[in-house]
Amino acid sequence: MAKAEGKDADWFAVLDEELEKKMLEITDNAVEQNTQRATINRNMLEDFFRIWTRFNKINVHFSLVPENSTFAQFVVYPEEWSFKPDFDFLGVDNISLTDRTQGRVGDSVKAWYYSVETTVHLRMVFEYCEGEHYYKYAGWKRIFSQHVLLDVPVAKFDLKKYHEVLADTIRVWYESHLRRDRDIILKHLREKHEKGETFTQ
Repeated sequence: MAKAEGKDADWFAVLDEELEKKMLEITDNAVEQNTQRATINRNMLEDFFRIWTRFNKINVHFSLVPENSTFAQFVVYPEEWSFKPDFDFLGVDNISLTDRTQGRVGDSVKAWYYSVETTVHLRMVFEYCEGEHYYKYAGWKRIFSQHVLLDVPVAKFDLKKYHEVLADTIRVWYESHLRRDRDIILKHLREKHEKGETFTQ
């Protein structure tokens, strides 16, 4: 093969250097986002399970996704536990705490990740059933609404802010159960949090 002469001989070296820089930049960004995501998931799983335990004490039954048996090992169920040493926190894409109480089925706090271009975001919502509607060709469908509690890029996640928002919502949700008045939590959400998606199921 003939050797290229002069400036043309360096074109691949320049291209190779650019490609190496881009690879390192993207790899570093992905590693940073994955580390942050694993930390967020660890905190959220611990928080959601502690909330599950607290509501369970007043006979309010929630379901937790992922189930506590997948990430926790128990000494005394459910109070004394620790994370399984081999649990993959990065493998959790969504976490939810759903009310199973009669008349409140579907009320839940849900969190999941989504991407906008190259940035991973975390969205946490309170979702609830507004009622049912009959559709001529589909039959009865439940109408669900969401209120956005938190929506941030993973890199800008603030643990303190997350805990403030979560505590504020849980406090009111808990009171609504104690008073047996679901409207307390719904009124709170409508007044304090932006309305998100509405959908049928």
